[in-house]
Amino acid sequence: EEEDSSLSQTPTRSQVQRGLDRRPQDQVNQKVSELVQFLLVKDQKKIPIKRADILKKVLPGYRDVSLEIITRAGRTLEQVFGLQLVEIDTKHHIYILTSSLTRVQGDNLHHRDNQPAKLGLLIVILSFIFMKGNSAKD
Repeated sequence: EEEDSSLSQTPTRSQVQRGLDRRPQDQVNQKVSELVQFLLVKDQKKIPIKRADILKKVLPGYRDVSLEIITRAGRTLEQVFGLQLVEIDTKHHIYILTSSLTRVQGDNLHHRDNQPAKLGLLIVILSFIFMKGNSAKD
């Protein structure tokens, strides 16, 4: 319960900016990448993601800029993987990932029976490439 109350103390925009200015940009980008990886693993296991877990396991020492890092990770997930980071419980700050890709409807469905399998494989491959610093050998 104490941890939940500390999570609700949202830093102001100027506090976040000061926190970002104190850290090297590549350090913040590294934390964004680590958070994306963490979120993908949690989503693969179908485990709801708690902000408290994010702060404890991925962003210790980054509480002042955690919301900005979470926002950037959400943007990366959307742009790279077509996944949207959705806060499903605003009191306890619990997130899930949902697909933001449009579903194919109508007659095209029976011609694309293996599309979900291909999409799943594509997401795994893209995740691997992303986690390896945006490049992977054959």
